[in-house]
Amino acid sequence: MVFPSSSPLVWILAGEASGDVLGARLMHALRARVPNMRFAGVGGVRMQEEGLVSLFPMRDLAVMGLVEVLPRVRQLSARLEEAAQDIAAQKPDLVITIDSPGFALRLLKKISGLGIARVHYVAPQVWAWRQKRVKEFPGLWEELLCLLPFEEKFFGKHGLKTRFVGHPVLQSGAKDGDAARFRDRHGLPESAKILVLMPGSRRSEAPRLLPVFGQMLRLLKKNMPDVVPVVPVSPVVASVVERATQDWPVKPVIVTDIHDKHDAFAAAGAALTKSGTSTLELALAGVPMAVTYRVNPITAFFARRLIKVPFVAMVNLLAGRAIVPELLQEQCRADVLAREVQILFEDKEVAQTQKQAFATVLHGLEGPQGQLPADAAAEAVLEVLNRKNTAKTLG
Repeated sequence: MVFPSSSPLVWILAGEASGDVLGARLMHALRARVPNMRFAGVGGVRMQEEGLVSLFPMRDLAVMGLVEVLPRVRQLSARLEEAAQDIAAQKPDLVITIDSPGFALRLLKKISGLGIARVHYVAPQVWAWRQKRVKEFPGLWEELLCLLPFEEKFFGKHGLKTRFVGHPVLQSGAKDGDAARFRDRHGLPESAKILVLMPGSRRSEAPRLLPVFGQMLRLLKKNMPDVVPVVPVSPVVASVVERATQDWPVKPVIVTDIHDKHDAFAAAGAALTKSGTSTLELALAGVPMAVTYRVNPITAFFARRLIKVPFVAMVNLLAGRAIVPELLQEQCRADVLAREVQILFEDKEVAQTQKQAFATVLHGLEGPQGQLPADAAAEAVLEVLNRKNTAKTLG
């Protein structure tokens, strides 16, 4: 590798919990190849454990939805300016933005005149909705690292340099949990039916699902009195969950540690989750699930007219068919969810059919040449850095 110094500086940004995990793995893989690499930028607990001193709290960026973002516009604009100024001042060798396209792509555009190499990790899901936005992307990055195999072709046909690096869920450890350890740690008997509830990693989304989950538990208690809800959330959202679940008929086990979360997966008989990567984590752990989600009605109104794919659950999208139920918006009701949970626990054929489909989906997410996704991403990043620095040297 041709670097301008013995310790290249990479400015890296993640805007939410899943991106924080990706960023931490990528930082670790990069340092394994370039031990003196330095990092600056914005990240959460996991990236800070890898040595990042975050420019500002990552939670300031963790917001989604057309309506939900409006009250935060001024703060987000200020954070955007702060990040751009920091990049200009530090003059890193490379900038990496991870997911969070609403913020990350604006940042990449804002720094486009600085002559710094840029990589965006996790493709914007414009293939799902607002496909015309792809015309805005040329010039934003030197390379786009994508997680889903079909994305390479989609963005490639629009002339964007894209590389499929495999899906990081395969490195998550979600399948390595210990059910007995989870029950022992939380004092749960073998008779307890563990129900995983995943309301989302953002402060703005979790409160939309938690009330309906509480109502569902009241209905379930009549037929399944031994159900114990487990809510894995990021530390950022834990206090929100604690307040919102105080009146639940069954006290939930709130899990913030990633290993405890995986142990919960191993102990679980069923799960209700928001759409997104959480469906792949549960699939890897072999947990039968249903997907549910509720957003502001105005957000839902516009989203339904813009979405171009037949499914919102990632496992369904990758399978090309409905292997798990999608109970969205009007179907996100206590009675509907309670009925579905009971089926997942009691109908062994339904659970087994889901698990068989999960295996096929996950096989398609493996990285090139069997590499771990973080390793494939690190090598792609270093190639971009090397090309940029070679060009500078020759220039």
